[in-house]
Amino acid sequence: MPKPAIPRVRHHLALLAAVLLIGCGSSDQKTHYSSATAGSELPFSDAVLAGNTLYISGKGGFKPGTRELPDDPGEEARLMLEDFKATLAAADMTMEDLVYVTVYCPDLSLYSVFNEVYHGYFKGAFPARAFIGSGPLLFGMRFEMQGIAVR
Repeated sequence: MPKPAIPRVRHHLALLAAVLLIGCGSSDQKTHYSSATAGSELPFSDAVLAGNTLYISGKGGFKPGTRELPDDPGEEARLMLEDFKATLAAADMTMEDLVYVTVYCPDLSLYSVFNEVYHGYFKGAFPARAFIGSGPLLFGMRFEMQGIAVR
């Protein structure tokens, strides 16, 4: 007598668990990254590499070496994405390795401004993304982005 098929939901959950275990690696394989932009006085790592997966903390578009934001929202988005590129490069990764990003923005009218800049940072397919209307962001940022990249 043939065995009953595994219910579809249980099959998908098993696949998801396997993907997460492969992507994360063991807990003793963590590398923490810090940048001058994040600052050593803040209580978090700029990014953490666990196995083949890089978790990138929220970033803003500050003028280099400062916590000052440019007047132009497009320039702020560009600076933020450049900081993302630098963090990925520190882990020997590129923007093409991003699989998911979340963008927070207190002013949703800046959606198209952000997309115009964002579009230029990818050669192929874009990572999955959420663009979330938020309340005020720290330091008066217009955008904050966090992400996950996989080698």
